[in-house]
Amino acid sequence: MTATWIAVAAAVALTALAFPALTRRARRRRGGASAEAVIRDPPGASSAHDDGAVRSVQAADIYLPAAALEELWSPMYLERLARTYWRFLSRVTLGLIRVYYTERERSVVLLVRPLKLLTFRAPEYEVDPMRGLVRWRIASGLLVAKRGRRRDGYLQIEVRRQAQEHSDRARLHVEVEVASYYPAIAFGFSRRIYDATQSHIHVLVTHGFLRSLARLDLAESRVGLLAPDDAIGGRGQRRCAGGRAGARQ
Repeated sequence: MTATWIAVAAAVALTALAFPALTRRARRRRGGASAEAVIRDPPGASSAHDDGAVRSVQAADIYLPAAALEELWSPMYLERLARTYWRFLSRVTLGLIRVYYTERERSVVLLVRPLKLLTFRAPEYEVDPMRGLVRWRIASGLLVAKRGRRRDGYLQIEVRRQAQEHSDRARLHVEVEVASYYPAIAFGFSRRIYDATQSHIHVLVTHGFLRSLARLDLAESRVGLLAPDDAIGGRGQRRCAGGRAGARQ
C-alpha cells in the first residue's frame, strides 16, 4: 500500500504542476506557429476492460506545409518525435519527471531513480511510406499494479500521412495510445481516484504534447538508433528496437 500512496501523491502533485505549465505554453504558442494542430480524439477515447486494464487514446491532425512534411518524413524524425514526447513530459512537470535509459529499458522517474513511476522496455519502431509507429511496452513501476507487470501493456505514438487536399499543405494524423495498462491507483484505491488524478493528467499532458507539434520543433535523439539516410519510402517497411545505456532525457 505504501507504493500506491506514493503513486497517488505523485499523480496529485503532477496534476497541480502540469495544469499551469500547460496554460503558459498555450499562451506562448499563439504566435508564430508554422503548422496547426487540431485535437481529434476518437469516440470512446478512454475505456476499461472487465479485468481492470485501461485504454486511452488521444489524437490530433497536424496541418503543415507539404515541403516540411517531405523533409520530416524519415525514420530519424520518428525517433526524434519519440524523444520530443519525453522532453515535453519533463518540461511540463518542471523537471520533476525524468527519463533514464539502459540497454533494455526506459525508466520514467520522479526526481531520482529509486522512484520509478513507469518502466518500459526499449522502443520498437515500425516505418513504411504512409505510417510510422514507436511503441514502448510497459514492464513495471510504482504506477503499475502487480497484475499488470510484464504483460502486454504499452504506450505508443503512431503517425499516418493523410490524403493531401492542397498542393502546398499536408495533413498528418497523430495518435498517442496507452493500452492494456493496469493502474496501481485504480487497484489500490478506486477507478474514480485514478480518473481524477493520473488519467486526468495523462489526457492533459498528451493534448499539450499534440498541440506542441505545431511548432515542428523535434528534439534531437539521445540514442540515434535510426540512421538519418534511411528514407521511409526507400527500403519498404523497417522494424527495429534498441537503445544506449547511461543516457537521460
